[in-house]
Amino acid sequence: MIRTLKLAASAAALLALAACGDNGGGGSASGARSGIWAAGSSTVFPFATRVAETFARGSGGAAPRVESLGTGGGIQAFCQGVGPTTPDIANASRQMKQSEFDLCAKNGVTDIVEIKIGFDGIVIATARNGNGFNFELNDLYEGLAKEVPGADGQFVANPAKTWNQVNAGLPNQRIQVYGPPPTSGTRDAFLELGMTPGAKLVPAVKAIEGDKDRFEAIAHTLREDGAWIDSGENDNAIVQTLTRTPGSLGVFGYSFLEQNLDTVKAETIDGVAPTADTIASGAYPLSRSLYIYVKKAHIGVIPGLQQFVQEFLSEGAAGKGGYLADRGLIPLPEDQLLAQRATIAAMTPMARPAK
Repeated sequence: MIRTLKLAASAAALLALAACGDNGGGGSASGARSGIWAAGSSTVFPFATRVAETFARGSGGAAPRVESLGTGGGIQAFCQGVGPTTPDIANASRQMKQSEFDLCAKNGVTDIVEIKIGFDGIVIATARNGNGFNFELNDLYEGLAKEVPGADGQFVANPAKTWNQVNAGLPNQRIQVYGPPPTSGTRDAFLELGMTPGAKLVPAVKAIEGDKDRFEAIAHTLREDGAWIDSGENDNAIVQTLTRTPGSLGVFGYSFLEQNLDTVKAETIDGVAPTADTIASGAYPLSRSLYIYVKKAHIGVIPGLQQFVQEFLSEGAAGKGGYLADRGLIPLPEDQLLAQRATIAAMTPMARPAK
């Protein structure tokens, strides 16, 4: 009975969506819309807006609406249901979590198509005239975690004030890092790619790895004493802060580094600098994939939705030398690009994530 009611509600929502006609993009108080709507990651935002502009020029219609809400915020909106008051696409700088997939299913969003659009790296950057850093992965945990092992092996509030107290090879400079908030996919990726493996290199933390919840709380909880400063979803704002705050560091996506090389520089991690090649190969430790998630129920109902998604991975956009590379997106290898195009052509739904 409950499943029948959900299906009926989804059908009603789709009828409302189809009845919207040509009322323009985005949502409204009445719930009526016809334009394509994408929401989510601030990292994917500049790529999605560029694709939207190109798509609009080619179709002669209005540009799709693209919102920067953070990966978590975009997926949350996407998973609220099927119909005109929910986005067609969630932009994400990490993969969808099992809990998010289950939220979608609970609200009737049962066929979700996961599409990888390219690669990005997470950089730790300073102003161009700042000191140079060669971080080791464990430095990230030992400098930025709220709690670290004390002399007796018990966890204590992180006492480090300067980076050379964490690692004698780092500059004698206060620990002050501006980074993304908890709703950001960049934050999630930094925790998974930087803080987690860094924590595992510390014996006392490695020893509690079997207690998953305890380990995650220790590895993923960042300092709240001013050493780590949440700076909103706008990575460009973090870049600008570095130039105004001498001695500070920032955590943001590689694409924003590429756009601001005149004012900021990236630091190395385990001796590897972030470049297009080291990120694409995975040699740079903080490499990640970028995704869009498409609501299959909206295909064929929202005009041009599948064609818009195809534009993301067209040769002119995502191929080598494509216009998204100019925005800082690192292209997929040819075999992966062809595989993702096949997924788009078939609109193959994803499986439930393992975690």
